[in-house]
Amino acid sequence: MENQEVESDFLRSVHALLRELDGHHPAFQSERGMLRWTLHKKIDRNPSNGAILIKILVKELERAERFNYHHYIIPLLHTLMYTMIKAPCIPDELYGRVYDFCKKLLTLPKPYCTIGLEYARQLKLERMMPGVLYQRMVSAEQSLKNNSFPYQEKVFMFADPDLLSVSVCQALIEEIKTAQMAQCARSCMLYVIERAFQTLLKEEQRDVRNLHSILQAMPLDVTELCFQQVMAAIEHTGRTVNVEYNQYVEEVRKIYTTLLSTSGEDVQKDEVERSSGIPLPNPRISFHLWKDEDQLWKELVLFLRSPSQSCEQDSLNPELDSFEFQDLLSEYDYCEHTRFSVLSNDSGIERDLAMPSNEICTAEAERSRLQRKGCMKKKGTSLDSLSFLQSGCSGQETKPTEKLHRKSGCSTMEPLAPMKRLHTARVLVLGDDRVLGRLAQAYYSLRKRESRRTFLTRRLKVEFYYVPVAEEQPTTSPAEEYALPDQTELCELAAYLGRADPWYESNINTLCHMIPKLATMPISPSKASASDLFITDVIAYYLRLGLQPVFFQVYAVKLFFSNATLEPAEDIFLIELNIMLEEFNPPSDSLPVKKKPTTEVPGTDLTLLYKKVLLSNREKDESVSVRSTGLIMKAIPSNEIEDLVCLSVNVAEVVKISNLSGRSYSLVTNTIRTRNIKLRSTEQRSFTVCLDKDSRRVYKNVISIEVFPCLEPSYCLQRTKNRQTSLQEEEDVGLAKYLPKSLLLPINTFAGIIQ
Repeated sequence: MENQEVESDFLRSVHALLRELDGHHPAFQSERGMLRWTLHKKIDRNPSNGAILIKILVKELERAERFNYHHYIIPLLHTLMYTMIKAPCIPDELYGRVYDFCKKLLTLPKPYCTIGLEYARQLKLERMMPGVLYQRMVSAEQSLKNNSFPYQEKVFMFADPDLLSVSVCQALIEEIKTAQMAQCARSCMLYVIERAFQTLLKEEQRDVRNLHSILQAMPLDVTELCFQQVMAAIEHTGRTVNVEYNQYVEEVRKIYTTLLSTSGEDVQKDEVERSSGIPLPNPRISFHLWKDEDQLWKELVLFLRSPSQSCEQDSLNPELDSFEFQDLLSEYDYCEHTRFSVLSNDSGIERDLAMPSNEICTAEAERSRLQRKGCMKKKGTSLDSLSFLQSGCSGQETKPTEKLHRKSGCSTMEPLAPMKRLHTARVLVLGDDRVLGRLAQAYYSLRKRESRRTFLTRRLKVEFYYVPVAEEQPTTSPAEEYALPDQTELCELAAYLGRADPWYESNINTLCHMIPKLATMPISPSKASASDLFITDVIAYYLRLGLQPVFFQVYAVKLFFSNATLEPAEDIFLIELNIMLEEFNPPSDSLPVKKKPTTEVPGTDLTLLYKKVLLSNREKDESVSVRSTGLIMKAIPSNEIEDLVCLSVNVAEVVKISNLSGRSYSLVTNTIRTRNIKLRSTEQRSFTVCLDKDSRRVYKNVISIEVFPCLEPSYCLQRTKNRQTSLQEEEDVGLAKYLPKSLLLPINTFAGIIQ
């Protein structure tokens, strides 16, 4: 009777979850995501009920596949797999049904076949070695040092202090600290050991219940040795094809027997049975206020150079261990304006150095020309080129086709054996569209550094996650002249991801206004437990299952100023470029004296040169002159019907109208779709340009701009090398034809783009 009540409760919760996906509860949109979190919390409190929930989820998945309810499949499958990781002792019959369902998904288009294949592989591994998904996840996320599974992961949470208030940042820090109170390395090792014994040693379940106190009473070195032995047994089974399941169980039983023999009998008799089960600790999160432009790159370098993270290291402390960046920074600064690499391609003899044409041989020029970086003549290895080939492809074909539709799907390519990356950095940014523009800048800078000297790419895999956060009153300086849009327009990319992936909309977009509310709630003294923390639990769920990236084109812009002495500025943007034309007030003496003054027409005459984007993948050169009061270039489509990788240029055009009372005008908005555009003011009147809605990225006194897709730095490097060694004008020769041409920023979601 008790199991029937539990099953009925789970069934009601799952049906409520499906109704939420259908949008049948518009009055509770602000609470979306709570149903999924509550459902998994029930498993945390009583893991033995996991098999009941999995049975219900399998039935609903089979029903969704039978009646073509495809929008249910991915949310239900993610919920099921997360339950399997949390709950031990799943019957083989359920494993078989889930595995067969995942194989059926291979006949469906992306992203169903991609997710189905990945989960089928995990299920096959879990069925061969029960508990391996849990143990590997905990070992990697907590960076537990062991020789058998050396993979390490770290979560970097970046918050822009200019966009988020101090109270919001402090509330996030407090919740992260609360979640990590009981997550030291020793506790996580105990969880892994207990989970292995609980999953495999079914005959000794009564003794396994006493294991927690046995391990707690042992010294740290004994716990570490036991953890190493358990992980070695698991990984040995995974690497050896001929090892049977019984041999794997016997190895774990030996470790368990040795552990019992070294423990005291009194500890086993006095132990009280634990009712809460073995928890799945949240990933360790390091919180960072994004103040330095190079902070992301420096943190990634520290992650590679530092030893394994442990509980003793405070991941929330901004004062990290000192690291000598002079070597890397100096070489980067030196190469910024001179060359791409520190590898010398010349003989080193002074007379063989290339002399630019029309160079005035002054003493200063001669001194700067003779300065050389200490380096040796060395032929670049193919390892550097291959690392770019792998890190830049982002899971797509090596040479991208000129398709208009946005790309999504699998993550980065599997590296080759000699270049296997053991570190994964999960970069999570909080904020609105403005912080994403900053992320695009940091990503471009990182790729540019790596094109000059490969340091991170060969050993580190970087994944990007985005949680929208919008406060009621954005924290802006009162002296700023640029008027910010309202809150709905400040989260355009999050709205697009919500339309592309409904599960992202239900679980992540709900945090947009929930996180600011967290800052206003009083801190309860009884909230010392990490069992009921909603924000960190949802973020952990997103980091673990949000593995399908959506790729966004980064655009470059070149700005020319009215002052001819100023060099043109170059920048990039991800979401929006806004052009505001300055009001023109002619002086009174310039008006004709004897003629009747005519109606003043607002705006400025502009000339637009662009390539029109068509659905046939053809491009048509266009040239148009308009009088406009301003225009906005949008890189994010407003709806999923016209999801094209192009710029939507909305021009506010001034149209003159003749009537009986005289000439007047009206404003008409026209839309142009293009990838490349040049804009120039024919009246030499300047205008203001704002990038990604960020008042900190405003350019004034601009008279002309050029916008085009930003090129991948590694592609530019190879193309430049080919031009130096060959007189041909062909761009795609050598390694350049295998590299992606455009720079795409991947943002991870649960499903990518659902067709």
